[in-house]
Amino acid sequence: MIELIVALVVAFFVIVAIARTIRIVPQARAGVVERLGRYSRTLTPGLTIVVPFIDRIRETIDLREQVVSFQPQPVITEDNLVVNIDTVIYFQVTDPKSATYEIANYIQGLEQLTVTTLRNVIGGMQLEETLTSRDQINGQLRGVLDEATGKWGIRVNRVELKAIDPPASIKDSMEKQMRAERDRRAAILNAEGTKQSQVLTAEGEKQSAILRAEGQRQAMILEAEGQAKAIDTVFQAIHAGNPDPQLLAYQYLQMLPQIAQGESNKMWIIPSELTEAIGRIGGRLAPGSDSSSNDKDAT
Repeated sequence: MIELIVALVVAFFVIVAIARTIRIVPQARAGVVERLGRYSRTLTPGLTIVVPFIDRIRETIDLREQVVSFQPQPVITEDNLVVNIDTVIYFQVTDPKSATYEIANYIQGLEQLTVTTLRNVIGGMQLEETLTSRDQINGQLRGVLDEATGKWGIRVNRVELKAIDPPASIKDSMEKQMRAERDRRAAILNAEGTKQSQVLTAEGEKQSAILRAEGQRQAMILEAEGQAKAIDTVFQAIHAGNPDPQLLAYQYLQMLPQIAQGESNKMWIIPSELTEAIGRIGGRLAPGSDSSSNDKDAT
């Protein structure tokens, strides 16, 4: 019975020793081994063997990039305005030994270092510059934090300002200023639109007047050319027919009613040759004239 108890105790001891000897480190993690209280080595991912009851493995450290968001911190700008700034830090542990022994809590150290650095950077800038210079602030914070945390075995990859909240009164003033600026731009755009509309309307009226005048000029030219051609045709026809003065006088008598229709025609000028031709026509038409007697003789 005693031998059985001893065997069970030995078996339990052997199982515990094997369990403490064979350790498995997950991927992207590292384990710091202490031998009799002093740093011995850093375990890499995979299966490893340690000396039981002599070596001790502390908590494994995550080697992946980590994201930490800190609570908004009040910061005073150069123009004595208090703004609340919310920051986000992206960092990665590069040396597990330094992250374990150089600082007790590197997350808390990062937070305090970020707050103090942020106050130093923002303290030399005015509010408007702070709101428009996020990239510059991020670059300065990253440079200072990366240099300070190098001895902790930590590399700061990126620092981002999630929010910059000015006081409520400043927000109201900024909103009023932005609203006034938008109204001013809208008024300018409206005036520019009205100006462009008036210019285009004037240009259209100008082009329309030019085209209308051009059309009238062309119409007058065509009408004059038509009248000239008509006069030329009549003139050619008259000369081709070789008319006598009596025919011309008769045509003039036919045109007299049309000439008399004009309101401004108060005085007529009749050529002497035309008067003689009209007299001849009258003489021919008068009873007892030679022409009528000749006609009678002919009959």
